[in-house]
Amino acid sequence: MTRILYSLCGADESRPFSPHCWKVVLALRHKQLDFVERPTPFTEIPKLENGFSKTVPILRDGNELIRDSFDIALYLEEAYPDRPTLFAGEGGKALSRFVERFSQTIIHPAIVRIAVADIHDMLGETDQVYFRKSREAALGRTLEEVKAGRDAEIEAFAAKLEPVRQTLKYQEFLGGDGPLFADYILFGALQWMRITAGTGILAGDDPVASWFERCLDLHDAAGRRVTAA
Repeated sequence: MTRILYSLCGADESRPFSPHCWKVVLALRHKQLDFVERPTPFTEIPKLENGFSKTVPILRDGNELIRDSFDIALYLEEAYPDRPTLFAGEGGKALSRFVERFSQTIIHPAIVRIAVADIHDMLGETDQVYFRKSREAALGRTLEEVKAGRDAEIEAFAAKLEPVRQTLKYQEFLGGDGPLFADYILFGALQWMRITAGTGILAGDDPVASWFERCLDLHDAAGRRVTAA
């Protein structure tokens, strides 16, 4: 049976942008597993796999259905132990949990404030209605009000990545000499920003930007198949 990854897209199915789905794309490539990606708009997700999940990613692997990017990575590590490791042991799992919390509490909110209006504009009409209502309720402001602060958010963004910048003085990847799932977690966030808001937010000589370029080149440049906004 074909292995299927359900991911998130806007009006253009060729531009999947979810950070959580990009984590899984690189995890599957890392494990050298074939799969078919099926990008899905926000409002169609509840119809997938008989309502299995309200969010993506969803992975169907034969008879197995798994939701949540971290749970999918754990599943892949257990189900395919003979393939390249995503964690390199329990320490790698702990590192990945830390990077996930850092990414979702520090980096994701900043990207939302930078890219939320751009994401809205990428969506089809039905999804735009849903997205505006849900995001404005969560943010307590209109999308236009959030967008008005975009330049200030961009200016402050690089400083939020200073712990990563310092770590990359010692090693090529967060995982050490090579990438682990911890790298794919942060990559997913920056890929989300690249596809929705564009490039130029990090300086070209920033070590984090260099690390991100290395990640884009991984696994036959899987990250480059979708161009920047």
